[in-house]
Amino acid sequence: MDESRVLLWVKAEPFIVGALQVPPPSKFSLHYLRKISTYVQIRATEKAYPRLYWSTWRHIACGKLQLAKDLAWLYFEIFDSLSAKAPEERLEWSEVLSNCTSEEEVEKQRNQLSVDTLQFLLFLYIQQLNKVSLRTSLIGEEWPSSKNRSQSPDLTEKSNCLNKNWNDYSHQAFVCDHLSDFLELLLDPEQLTASFHSTHSSLVSREAVVALSFLIEGTISRATKIYPLHELALWQPLHADSGFSKSSKTFSFYKLETWLRSCLTGNPFGTSACLKSGKKLAWAHQVEGTTKRAKIACNTHVAPRMHRMVVMSQVYKQTVAKSSDTLVGAHVKIHRCNESFIYLLSPLRSVTIEKCRSSIFVLGPVATTLHLHSCDNVKVIAVCHRLSISSTTECIFHILTPTRPLILSGNQTVTFAPFHTHYPMLEDHMARTGLATVPNYWDNPMVVCRENSDTSVFRLLPPCEFYVFIIPFEMEGDTTEIPGGLPSAYQKALGQREQKIQIWQKTVKEAHLTKALEIQG
Repeated sequence: MDESRVLLWVKAEPFIVGALQVPPPSKFSLHYLRKISTYVQIRATEKAYPRLYWSTWRHIACGKLQLAKDLAWLYFEIFDSLSAKAPEERLEWSEVLSNCTSEEEVEKQRNQLSVDTLQFLLFLYIQQLNKVSLRTSLIGEEWPSSKNRSQSPDLTEKSNCLNKNWNDYSHQAFVCDHLSDFLELLLDPEQLTASFHSTHSSLVSREAVVALSFLIEGTISRATKIYPLHELALWQPLHADSGFSKSSKTFSFYKLETWLRSCLTGNPFGTSACLKSGKKLAWAHQVEGTTKRAKIACNTHVAPRMHRMVVMSQVYKQTVAKSSDTLVGAHVKIHRCNESFIYLLSPLRSVTIEKCRSSIFVLGPVATTLHLHSCDNVKVIAVCHRLSISSTTECIFHILTPTRPLILSGNQTVTFAPFHTHYPMLEDHMARTGLATVPNYWDNPMVVCRENSDTSVFRLLPPCEFYVFIIPFEMEGDTTEIPGGLPSAYQKALGQREQKIQIWQKTVKEAHLTKALEIQG
């Protein structure tokens, strides 16, 4: 097979889940990341390379990049959540943390964690995806080519390109525009000039190409099997094209970059492909008198399990209730839904809720990130690995989460409350996504974008306003109560309210009132 039949594309998950939807710290620029790359590679024996330990990253981030420790941990932990770990391993980590009785003990446990060094550098660099560009804000979005501009399908007639995390054309453009930078970032220090640049004769290590598989994958001749980038680059018939030398076991920088550019194409499992040729789902029933028609599409009939996607838009005054294999492990985007009830009761990979109004979302456990953007007056009920919110107004979050909720920019009147519902398969779904009941940081949010010194952007729901939520569907399963129970103050408030009702009922019963008087009372 010749090289023209190799198709490469940029993976969606590192951008959907990994790129924090906030401008990155200024020290995440290429200049500083190149310095970090050299620093860690010459300290291979000091918990820096090929695995970067939390203690080393904390030293670099806090000491050299001047980041706050919480922010340094945030980026480290987000990347770690992207790594392929069994649910059992994640549950064990939750148990270790829940047994810690002090910050010192937590830090001691964190010091044992490590991530792939080169992939982590790439992860830090893709945070530039959401960098605020003065040029872009003046002239509009930049695209890989004019051809792609017209091909970008959307759920609505209006452009939805602002959310770059879900826009696969933005992913492709970002990687193509910065491909030389990515490769330079991964070079061994001796392959760089004094100013940290590559030369025409620079050689790229196998380890560097393995790291690049974090962002790029592909296939041969439109086969069904998907390969990591390094497997294709190291495939014998492609050596001449990819620039791999068997004798030096390295790639020619120039040939590798040329080959990558010639093979990169659109992601066949990205949002655009899902909307253009995905299977349309009739999950929402048309309500008499409404003119808007719900649009729901998925790619699960063609996509491998790790590439599943469901996109839902324009659900208006409807109820969508689904527990389905179509949802299991899928990245879900919910867009422009108004005055609706959405129940997605399956284990999910990630969920993004955008531009929704006056609706309630009840979700199955979300293995990575649950993100809300530009939503008004919505209630979200979920167990999730992480919650992040931006530009929301008067939203309530009933959550169970092992990480601190992230308050990004533009939020007003945010309310956090304990998770307060259950459905029969919930605990089974939590086990499948590696989510435990402890630790639970629902009440300890982290303000990442502090636009001013006002910390009153959020509140904790007062116990007197708290009620449990009943999911009104029958399902099979063993969960019969709220996992982990309720915080004592909320449980006490429920008990007192229940007691008042019982006293009132007893009073009415003992008064021997007639039906008419009961109604009047």
